[in-house]
Amino acid sequence: MFFTRSMTISDEELIGAVPAARSKPAAGQADTALVERLRSGEAEAYEELVDRFSGEIYGLAFRLTSDAADAADITQEVFIQAFRSIEGFRGEANLRTWLFRIVVNRARNRFRWWKRKRRDTTYSIDAPIGDGDATIADSLIDRSSSPEQDAIDSERMRALTKALAELKPIYREAVILADVEGLSYRECSAALGIDIGTVRSRISRGRDELRQRLKDI
Repeated sequence: MFFTRSMTISDEELIGAVPAARSKPAAGQADTALVERLRSGEAEAYEELVDRFSGEIYGLAFRLTSDAADAADITQEVFIQAFRSIEGFRGEANLRTWLFRIVVNRARNRFRWWKRKRRDTTYSIDAPIGDGDATIADSLIDRSSSPEQDAIDSERMRALTKALAELKPIYREAVILADVEGLSYRECSAALGIDIGTVRSRISRGRDELRQRLKDI
């Protein structure tokens, strides 16, 4: 059972079912200093960039592609592109959002390639999220709760994950960035390369479709 009420699901309930994004520090002097060091070609700056953002980038890539191997490849590609393209970073968006836009574009390219190859993908919440045995499902369960609550939470996450995977890519991207990654409309606009009005429309449409897919669960 995913929701206790199946007739009407509000945005608040829908967003509440999504794992809460960790609060991110605002971009500021740290980003500015790191960008300048990257532009100077400092090796330690590249290592810091990877250390700071690799987990988030892999997580977003996995949620967009539904494939651990693809997500790992995209993560590597993103950092290579970021290092090569850092001169083009103008600071109109924060560094995290700029990196997310690269992730989105890489994921879109990968999706188009697989679509041409007619590859069917599945979105598994049991796929590993790193070098160890931990899975997405493991990371979403509150370990302080009871086994019964863990089972309910896991079932909810599986249902939501499946529903997200069934959305059209343009809606899935918007919902994931807003409701999973916690980006503002403005940040979503920068990451997706579309205007804020279109962002709002896609998020609204994506949430509506999720409600329809989850209403009988």
